[in-house]
Amino acid sequence: MRIAILEDDPTVAVQLSETLSTAGHHCFAFESGRQLMKFLRSETADVVLLDWNIPDASGLEVARWMNKTLEPPPPIVMITVRSVEEDILAAFRVGIDDYVTKPVQPAVLLARIEAVARRAYPEPPKNRSEQFGRYRFDTQLKQIRLDGEAIPVTRKEFALALLLFHNLNRSLSRSYIFEAVWGGNPDIQTRTVDTHISKVRAKLKLRAEHGFRVVPLYGYGYRLEPTG
Repeated sequence: MRIAILEDDPTVAVQLSETLSTAGHHCFAFESGRQLMKFLRSETADVVLLDWNIPDASGLEVARWMNKTLEPPPPIVMITVRSVEEDILAAFRVGIDDYVTKPVQPAVLLARIEAVARRAYPEPPKNRSEQFGRYRFDTQLKQIRLDGEAIPVTRKEFALALLLFHNLNRSLSRSYIFEAVWGGNPDIQTRTVDTHISKVRAKLKLRAEHGFRVVPLYGYGYRLEPTG
């Protein structure tokens, strides 16, 4: 997963990043709330970890901004030394998903991150065939059918289309799509994402009469929305 971290203590930020990276996650650490908000305006994070006591914009302010601005906001885990009931309740009122007090136990933190991610992004069924409205995906043969008629797609186009359908109504940045489909290959330019989105939209006929449309998000990426 892509995990954004707001932590102004460099030592703690490194510890968190190392714990998460060792578990296979891709981390983005920020010292200021404004830096994190700037990142989230153009990038997708699967989970966000927020420290409360940040000088320029507290974790609470960032959480409030995320829930007002991002559609939908990613799960938020607050990590802080504050442990009194009033603070915990205040954090949940602005829309956080979990609350962890410092010092953080790595195994507990990983378990809580996995738990909020499971709630936000349910694991798709491990079936050979997946149905989305009039579209059927054969995950073994890498084939897509619309109303029973096969659509010729490459493996990358299949992976891109399935990623979009697995994330209905979720805004995905170009770099997020790039990493998910191409594995972050530095030799491939992100312009490739736009080209492949265009091909998938045309081949699958993703428009209102077929139940889904691809919405371009200026300076960000794309979102697949149901239209029915």
